Amino acid sequence: MSWFQALILGIIQGLTEYLPVSSSGHLAIGQALFGMDDGSSNLAFTIVVHIATVLSTCLILWKKIAWLFKELFKWQWNDGTKYVVNILISMIPIGIVGFFFKDKVEAIFGSGLLVVGICLLVTAALLTFSYFAKPRQKEEISPLHAFIIGIAQAIAVLPGLSRSGSTIATGLLLGDKKEKLAAFSFLMVIPPILGEALLDAKDLFAPSAEAAATAAPTSTLALVIGFVAAFVTGCFACKWMINLVKKGKLIWFAVYCAAIGVLAIALPYIIK
Repeated sequence: MSWFQALILGIIQGLTEYLPVSSSGHLAIGQALFGMDDGSSNLAFTIVVHIATVLSTCLILWKKIAWLFKELFKWQWNDGTKYVVNILISMIPIGIVGFFFKDKVEAIFGSGLLVVGICLLVTAALLTFSYFAKPRQKEEISPLHAFIIGIAQAIAVLPGLSRSGSTIATGLLLGDKKEKLAAFSFLMVIPPILGEALLDAKDLFAPSAEAAATAAPTSTLALVIGFVAAFVTGCFACKWMINLVKKGKLIWFAVYCAAIGVLAIALPYIIK
């Protein structure tokens, strides 16, 4: 991987992790345009850019995170404790998928751009439904809603199905307030991303024979450039997305996802 490829892929990761357009889908398209594989041979790069996006979330939402820790260590049932419990509840579905179906999900990631394109079209449909739906507004995100949003996150492990788009759109369809959804969606994703990075790190330091045979070393320069690009663009996208959700302007992302979904389906025929 060259420094230029690392820069472009880092920017893509940072922007699309938060915008409802699917980071996995855009990375698959970017790698296809660069003539790269599905990313399994660039495991170190994948870990680095994911950690960069987590750190960008922590920077933008540091006040919320600090408040949660402050409330949690009061050792009493309060608003902060309820919030943390909801995040833990939201992690149950993705934990089940990761524990029992990790190999099946990884197999899907290598199935080509057709799946990516179809999932991007599903993301577009979901964002469209959430834009036009007018459910009764709820004051707080309940444990049941947290679990349902967690199911949306678990399904969004499919390449091309946006994690932020799925969770935020699901919350909007449930009637949860826009002002609270974006922050909850970004905070609930931190533990799964870190968990995935730890599992990838385990594979990096103890690779299977097949992985070791196909692994391609990634230079330190590429890793640093990818990290910085993902972190800086992640900070921008995280803050921008929170404001967009508050204003309810997600319909244009539905149009974009539909267009990119069609492109992903057609791309293998275009670049032949």
